[in-house]
Amino acid sequence: MKFQHKLMAGYLLACVIPLIIVSVIIFRQAAVELESSSEEFAALYTSQIRTSLNKFMKEYDQITKSVLVDNDLIYKLGEERKMSIDELVLQRVTVQKLLMRVALLEPEISSLMLISRDNSVYQYSNTASRVNETALLSQKWFKRIRSSDDTFFITGLHDRMYYEDKGEGAVVTVGRVLLSSDGAYAGVLLIDLDPFMLLQLDNDFVQARDKYGISVVISNHLGEIVYHSEAASGRMTWKQVLESGRDYTKDAGSPERIILSEQTQAGELFIRTEIPRAKLLLRISKIQAVTVVVILVSGLIVTLISMGLSYHITKPIKALRKSMRKAEDGQYVPIADHQSNDEIGGLVQSYNKMIVTIRTLIEDVYIADIKQRKAKLLALQNQINPHMLYNTLESIRMKALAKGDEEVADMIKILARMFRLALGKEGRQHLVKHEVQYTVNYLQLQNIRFDHRFKLHIRLPEEIQQCSIIPLVLQPIVENSINHGFQGYSRPMNITIEGMWTGDGGIVIRITDDGIGMLPAKQAELYARLKDAESDKYRLEQTDALSEKGLGLKNIAERIKLHYGNQYYLSFSSAYGIGTTVEIYIPRT
Repeated sequence: MKFQHKLMAGYLLACVIPLIIVSVIIFRQAAVELESSSEEFAALYTSQIRTSLNKFMKEYDQITKSVLVDNDLIYKLGEERKMSIDELVLQRVTVQKLLMRVALLEPEISSLMLISRDNSVYQYSNTASRVNETALLSQKWFKRIRSSDDTFFITGLHDRMYYEDKGEGAVVTVGRVLLSSDGAYAGVLLIDLDPFMLLQLDNDFVQARDKYGISVVISNHLGEIVYHSEAASGRMTWKQVLESGRDYTKDAGSPERIILSEQTQAGELFIRTEIPRAKLLLRISKIQAVTVVVILVSGLIVTLISMGLSYHITKPIKALRKSMRKAEDGQYVPIADHQSNDEIGGLVQSYNKMIVTIRTLIEDVYIADIKQRKAKLLALQNQINPHMLYNTLESIRMKALAKGDEEVADMIKILARMFRLALGKEGRQHLVKHEVQYTVNYLQLQNIRFDHRFKLHIRLPEEIQQCSIIPLVLQPIVENSINHGFQGYSRPMNITIEGMWTGDGGIVIRITDDGIGMLPAKQAELYARLKDAESDKYRLEQTDALSEKGLGLKNIAERIKLHYGNQYYLSFSSAYGIGTTVEIYIPRT
């Protein structure tokens, strides 16, 4: 094995094996804690349900007992056949008032009935739905209540088809058998309730139910279903619960479910809380999957770290070997400066010094030759004496004035100003103001040539004009506007130069014309050339190529990025027949 691979294998063995052991221990502990916490939550919630049901049963026990206060009324129940019409009317009015008073005791009571011993039915409802008396008396659960020894009762879920609206659904009936003062059966009071009212789910239970798959089943002492959380939450219908009979209350003791049981204080209702182990195991499987993913990701991270560390240790040795091979081929390139302070780093530093010394000795001759060429170029440039040029142009202008050719004299005067601005900045800072003056002079020359067809609008704050800028930026853009956007003598052309500050302290200079604009193909070509500006900013071009291209947009974009940095730019937008806008972003200097 290579040295780098040996190091990497050692790191992996030292890190991955302990990681796997720790992950397995954490997974097993998490699975045990999950099952324990789910049982604790179910027990706590079952206890809360029992408290709520105890309160419910106590309240309705008191509500149904309130009817017993009126013994005379109870005694007269079942005597309707012996009453006169006036007495019968009075009896019904009295019973209606009694039922209304009971209904007002709890807001969820919407329908209640009082049935005498001779099966006379008195009913009250705060809704439009009424009970069919014949259908009610034929119900099996009602017949069972009459023969039961329980005075206070709550029935299991039963169909509400005995209502005249025949609506679907199920109800639970809470009631009391009424006895006269001598203990004889006088009638029965029935209160139909929506099973939702028995136990309303809160957000905590809904979240826990979705998390652990918990369900709650409430039954009476006969084993009849009174409430089922799956139906109350909408995950199954009450009809399905009715059709299942007593299947939900059978304590099968299956290992597939965790079952917790409670009952109300008086034993009227039984609470059964179930947690499907399949749901619990599903969450444990998710934990297992997460654990596997964590192990794999951690293994990958450890592998990457091992590769990085081994690479970092062996990198100087490989670089030294590679550089020595290049030196054999005549390429004297030192290794990167940032090296460690160990023995390998010291060896690399000594090697770099040797390579630099050799390369310096070789390059001295080449650099001396380049400096000599630059000196000759500078000498040639200095041969152009600005003062001689100004004086010559002034002499030509005076001769033109002497001959009466004022237009030629004006053109020479403007040209002299342009040369003065272009050549007279040595040792001084070049400002935006100078660029604007140079552009104004250039446009004056073009107006003489084109019969004053161009109008220049300057909207630059004085603060921006006093900022520095690289030379020959604005005039080439204006020149492009005239060369490519001027539509002839059909209408004048407006050119606007405006500037503004940016939020980060930079300057945006925008040059806009209302010329012919550019076709999409021309725009695409120009976009491509500007995109190459960053990669070409250090590339030397031949003199012939520069003379053909001139100081165009690409040249300006290259110089902006070379002088200010990549965050500064030149961009443009154009619409054919409308005009072109060029935008320059430079720092405030």
